[in-house]
Amino acid sequence: MPQSSLSRRLKAVEQAVGVKLFQPVGRRVALTAAGQELHDRTRGLVQALGDAVDVVRSDADPDTGLVRFGFPFTLGPVSIPSLLADFHTGAPRIRLHLVQAHGTALVDMVRDGRLDLAVTIPAPDDLPTIILGFQRIHLYVANGHPLATRAHVDLAELADEPFIANPPSYHLRRLLDSWCATAGFTPQVGFEITEFETLRALVAQNLGIAVLPAPELPHPGLTRVPLTGDHDRSIGLISGNHRPTPAVQRLRDHVAAHAMSYLDQARRAEVE
Repeated sequence: MPQSSLSRRLKAVEQAVGVKLFQPVGRRVALTAAGQELHDRTRGLVQALGDAVDVVRSDADPDTGLVRFGFPFTLGPVSIPSLLADFHTGAPRIRLHLVQAHGTALVDMVRDGRLDLAVTIPAPDDLPTIILGFQRIHLYVANGHPLATRAHVDLAELADEPFIANPPSYHLRRLLDSWCATAGFTPQVGFEITEFETLRALVAQNLGIAVLPAPELPHPGLTRVPLTGDHDRSIGLISGNHRPTPAVQRLRDHVAAHAMSYLDQARRAEVE
């Protein structure tokens, strides 16, 4: 840099701060005591700013950005890991920060910007959504339960059965209550639990029956009995209201195009 340009820049810095920061020492320029103090106190900030710029530039690159992606517990063991493995093969340098949570928490995290994308069941009305498909809900009973041999069952037949279910704040529990009300009864819930795997284990011990989506991994103690009528809930891919980065858009397109094929594979594996 020409000496004249350097001198003008140094003078501009001093004028902005209002303190003399540089002094001539022979043919070179050195920091004054105030200049050294400013350097020591801002060195970390300058480095942090440089790091932040690097991250922002990386996130703008569709091949190297960061995507914060959430999905529900009911889709964790098979379908989502397989879907992400396929994505990683085509985009190995994109970093994925994964969060697994229940539906309401996922929606809140997308809404306030903590997540870029999330698969939720169901999707909210106030966020951009792609409907990926539908999740069928079935009756599950222990293998030795009298209903285990039935080809199908109507909800109205379950009025006297003890249920195992999620707490009332869960969407699936609200569906159960609504469907049972339509069938003319209130479900007798003897056990409430948040975790689906433990819920299935309680059903396998013949402590009650449950209406659930198909597990992605086989559960040897359970028998699935189809419910008559339509008992589905939508699976949505949601994103924030802001413009997505190229990396986020790339994952969004991949999930939208391929999610249901992996979900169908998981369901077929459970049936087999």
